[in-house]
Amino acid sequence: MSDKRLRDDLQATLDARRDLGPEYEAALIDSFMERLDATIAHRVRAELDLHEPAPRGKRQSPAGPMVPIVIGSLALGIPLTGIAGSSAGATGLLITWMAIVAINVAAAAVIMRRR
Repeated sequence: MSDKRLRDDLQATLDARRDLGPEYEAALIDSFMERLDATIAHRVRAELDLHEPAPRGKRQSPAGPMVPIVIGSLALGIPLTGIAGSSAGATGLLITWMAIVAINVAAAAVIMRRR
């Protein structure tokens, strides 16, 4: 509501009070206050929209989603290292850890694409 409309509205409220008498004063004041509150709220929202960017989702650290994957890789890496080392020797170890690294890199790429 513009300043002119607000002034006109106040003048209309005062004129109505004069015509209706003091018994309607409380109702007229309440009605005007509701319109004034709505005008103020609208102006505040407009100012906030003008000066603040829209709130974004809750930001996590880049490492946040990777923590379970890293812990899981290490937890599975220990027994897999033992099995691969005893069964296939150095070649088995190399293949096992290359697979673990590839899985971590793929998971990191997927997580980074989502951001």
